[in-house]
Amino acid sequence: MSATKFDAENADNLEDIERQFAVVAVEQAETYWNLLSSIPGSKLKLTKFDDEIYNSFIVLFPEYQDVERIKKFTEDELKTKEAKEKWRNWTKLFEEKVADFNFGTLLRTDSSAEYGQDSTIFSFRLQFYAFEIARNRHGLNDWICQKK
Repeated sequence: MSATKFDAENADNLEDIERQFAVVAVEQAETYWNLLSSIPGSKLKLTKFDDEIYNSFIVLFPEYQDVERIKKFTEDELKTKEAKEKWRNWTKLFEEKVADFNFGTLLRTDSSAEYGQDSTIFSFRLQFYAFEIARNRHGLNDWICQKK
C-alpha cells in the first residue's frame, strides 16, 4: 500500500481543519497567558534558542531595537510584501531548530493589553517567539503576573 503525497496547493480548504488550527492557537494563547499570570515574563525562557532568536531578531529587524515598537505594533507593518519576505528569510535560520516554527498562533499587538479582538493577530510561532522573548527581556509582560 503506498501513501499519496498531500498537495497543499491543490487541497480543498476544509473548514474543520481551519477550526482545528484555530482551537490549537487559542489553547496556546491561553496556556501562555496562564504562564505569564503565574511567573513574571522576565523570568521565563520560552525555548532553548531564546538568545539566538532574540539576537537575530534585533539584528535583522533593527526597528525593534526601539522598545516602544516591541510594546505595540500594527498587523500592517508585519504584512507588507517586504516585511513578509524579510520574515520568511529570517525563519530559515530556525526551521531545523524550532519545532512547529511556522504553525499559526495568536500574537498580541499591544503588550499592555490582554488577548482580545482589537489587540491580537494571527501570526506564526517563530514570530510570536521573537516578540514575546523581546517583551519578556524588557519586562513588558511582568504586569500580567503583578495584577493578581
